[in-house]
Amino acid sequence: MVVRWRGLRSWLVVGIAIWVGSVLAYWIGSRTVAVLSRYVVARLVPIYKVEVEQPRIALSFDATWGTSRTDRLLEILRRHGVKTTFFLAGNWLERYPEYVRKIASEGHEIGNHSYTHPHMATLSREQIRRELEENQRRIDALVGRPDVLLFRPPFGEYDDTVIEVASELGYYTVQWSVDSLDWQDLNAEAMVARILRSVEPGDIILFHNDGTHTPEAVDRLIPTLEARGFQIVPVSQLIYHTFYIIDPSSGLQRRRPLPPLAPPQTPPQAPQPQPTR
Repeated sequence: MVVRWRGLRSWLVVGIAIWVGSVLAYWIGSRTVAVLSRYVVARLVPIYKVEVEQPRIALSFDATWGTSRTDRLLEILRRHGVKTTFFLAGNWLERYPEYVRKIASEGHEIGNHSYTHPHMATLSREQIRRELEENQRRIDALVGRPDVLLFRPPFGEYDDTVIEVASELGYYTVQWSVDSLDWQDLNAEAMVARILRSVEPGDIILFHNDGTHTPEAVDRLIPTLEARGFQIVPVSQLIYHTFYIIDPSSGLQRRRPLPPLAPPQTPPQAPQPQPTR
C-alpha cells in the first residue's frame, strides 16, 4: 500500500508541475516563449498571416528604391481613408528623410526593413542587432519611436537567429501572405486579379512604394476589398501582441488558448460508522 501511494504521489507531482508550467508559459507571454521554442520545434517563423475573428487585412509597402510614385500612392490612400504600414530600409530613409516624415504625418505606421538591406540569414547575431538598431535610431530621430516595433527581413530571408535577435530587441517579425508581384512589373489589372483570387481575412499583402503600377492597383483594389467586407488596418492592428502562437508550418499567428484548469479534487470520504446491533 505504501509503495502504491508513493507511485501515485509521484505521478500527481508530475501532473501538477506540467499544468503549472503551461499556465506560466501562457502568462509569461508568447514572445518570450518564442525565443525558447527553438528547443522544442524545428524552427522559428515570422508572422505571415493572422487568424482573426473579424474580416481584417493589412496592406504593407516596402521602401528600398525611389519616390517617383510615392506621392500619388499617399494621395490614393488618403482619399480612401486607409492607413497602412511602410517598411523602410536605411538607404532609402537616409536619401529621402522628407518622405519618412510625410508617410508618418499621413498616419501610416513605419516598420524596420534593416539598415543596409542585407541577406540577414548570413549575418552574425551582432551584425543582425546592428542592422536593426542602426535603422531604428534613424527612424526614431525622424518621426519618433513607434508604439509597436515591426521588422520585415529583406528578401523575406530569415533563420532562427534573425527572429531571436529581433524578438530580444522587441520586434514582431512580419512577412506577407499575399504578394502583389509589383516588383515584377505586373500591370494593375493583373495585380488586382491576383490578390482578389486569394485574399482572406488575416492576410498581409505585399507592395512596394515605387512599383510602376502599384498606385493604380491600390486605387482599384481598396474599394473592391471594402465592398467584399474587408477592413484594411495597419499591421500592428492586425497581429496579436501577447498570448499567441505561430504555426511553424504556415506562419499563421493565432491566440494562445488558456490551459484548462485542473479538475477539483474530491476529498476522500471518511468511513461511515456501522450501526451497532
